[in-house]
Amino acid sequence: MILAADLVLLLHLGFILFMAAGGLLVLRWPRVAWLHIPAALWGAVVELFGWLCPLTPLENRLRMASGQEGIGEGFIAHYLLPVIYPEGLTRTMQLFLGAAVVVVNLAIYAMVLSKRRRE
Repeated sequence: MILAADLVLLLHLGFILFMAAGGLLVLRWPRVAWLHIPAALWGAVVELFGWLCPLTPLENRLRMASGQEGIGEGFIAHYLLPVIYPEGLTRTMQLFLGAAVVVVNLAIYAMVLSKRRRE
């Protein structure tokens, strides 16, 4: 069960990285947009509305089933926040992160569309 929880953790991290920066892959491989746009929208909605990603409770259940403590709060708050934000995740930070995902990816997709129009 610990291995499964760790795999969910890696999947969660991979999804976050893809959601936040996957638009860069679209610059090289435009068809990736079919996967990236829904991922980016999901990630932005989760952050903007303060929802909990379903991978967090799954990891918690797997960790508790193996005798470990669950992580409690969300993935970002537990794993990334201590590294990035020592004070902890606030609602304002969540809104900022969600907006940043939208703005960065809109800029990348504007570049993709501009490139396609020039070709």
